[in-house]
Amino acid sequence: MTRKVKILSKNKVTHNVWSFRTERPNGYSFEPGQATELRIDRPDWEDEARPFTFTSLPEDNHLEFTIKAYRDHDGVTHKFDDVVPGERFIIEDAWGAIGYKGRGTFIAGGAGLTPFLAILRDLEAKGELSGHRLLFGNKTAADIILKEELDGMTGLKVDYALSEENCDGMRHGQFDKAALAEIIRTIDQTFYVCGPEKMVEAMVSNLKDMGVDDKRIVTEE
Repeated sequence: MTRKVKILSKNKVTHNVWSFRTERPNGYSFEPGQATELRIDRPDWEDEARPFTFTSLPEDNHLEFTIKAYRDHDGVTHKFDDVVPGERFIIEDAWGAIGYKGRGTFIAGGAGLTPFLAILRDLEAKGELSGHRLLFGNKTAADIILKEELDGMTGLKVDYALSEENCDGMRHGQFDKAALAEIIRTIDQTFYVCGPEKMVEAMVSNLKDMGVDDKRIVTEE
């Protein structure tokens, strides 16, 4: 079902990531990790739908989307730079393959963090975050989404990797097979993977090479 929701607020998260809060329609429901097809309610863009995950919690009275603006091409996400509160998004029913399947390690690349945000926030709110780990890869420290919040999540162990910058306390490079072998102590857990397509393919391949069963790897389908 199609719904129009007013944008209540817009806040800058990083140099190219925005957080939008919108109205929440009566009866609208979703699970942490799910997404919706979202469009900007403008004449030239109302037919340009893209999937975005909810970063709010199911019990919140608003919806939240954390969206990266890709400015290297004149696409839909570039338009989020000039969207302002008071305008509307067009959303559909919630859907998505990423959901919480048990204690484990979350592996995210860039904006691939967003489906995990609601899951991690939900676990923290329930006091069930202890024992989980996040491996978060980015190009530079300035690209890290909500680092302060992630570092402050009680019970969550966070490892950062930067591919284009050296920074104290963060791994230089990527979470490649050697890094995974160093970090992961047991494959008897669930692995959640989200990010650019090639990163996800490589990560899934590396996990399988380590002996991780397909059923223990959660990705978007």
